[in-house]
Amino acid sequence: MYHSCFRIGSKTRVRVMLAVLFFAIASPAFAAVPVGIVDNPCPPPLVKPAGVLRGVDLLLTPGAMGRSAFPPPDGPAEEAYWAAMESRQIQDWPGLCRYPAENLADRARGPVSVVFMGDSITEFWKPASPAFFGPGVLDRGISGQVSGQMLLRFQADVVALQPKVVHILAGTNDAAGNTGPQRPVDVENNLRAMVELAGVHHIRVVLGTIPPADHFFWQQGLDPRVRIAEVNAWIRAYAKERRLGLVDYYAALATADGALAAELSNDGVHPNQAGYAVMEKLARPVLDSALQR
Repeated sequence: MYHSCFRIGSKTRVRVMLAVLFFAIASPAFAAVPVGIVDNPCPPPLVKPAGVLRGVDLLLTPGAMGRSAFPPPDGPAEEAYWAAMESRQIQDWPGLCRYPAENLADRARGPVSVVFMGDSITEFWKPASPAFFGPGVLDRGISGQVSGQMLLRFQADVVALQPKVVHILAGTNDAAGNTGPQRPVDVENNLRAMVELAGVHHIRVVLGTIPPADHFFWQQGLDPRVRIAEVNAWIRAYAKERRLGLVDYYAALATADGALAAELSNDGVHPNQAGYAVMEKLARPVLDSALQR
């Protein structure tokens, strides 16, 4: 049982699995009264324990942790949090319950310029650099998600917000096999579908290449470099063919052997604040150009 940003130890895994089973049995899907389409299927948002927030800080502060390890959950509060997260994913695989309140509030505040759609690399961008996400620039990343999950929530978390531009950064967790093995063409089709959906609604698209990684700490023994390079080659060609904005994060963050540069990442997968600073410098002119078109 692994979360894409936290490695869970074997003893903790057993307790988490038991907790997940309890939550699942207690959930509406297992209730005596059948539940189908409802007005609001979303439970109240979970509050992140202090240890989870500290974990994010470890990822973002340059040099704060080793590149091949991550601390396991610290105590019952964190174990319960991750168990609840696992249970909620069973009921809400696309993550549609993650952002509805924020979407409602952001629509009420006024026009949206840019929505960042992605996984943990997008989600952690905002705490790494809050000033980058000013008024009308929204972060809609969800840690651990693959491109298919993003596609399923694209209508709710992008189209409904009516932004001028969407920045799509996906593929890291596909390469990690977070939801099982996929073909490169499956990832490409998900990206293509998001681009086409944006186009129908007159939303300009900026695609990011998949950042480099030579390992995943939650999938020991997997070397994703060849597959990341393969999908990135397609992203570059597709962006050129469709005249989309392109930010080549891979080229700026990778070492000669396809790893994420040590000074730019604490775990070899997620950028730290120095890594995000590089990404921002690349993204700003491309986003500005897309906004002016």
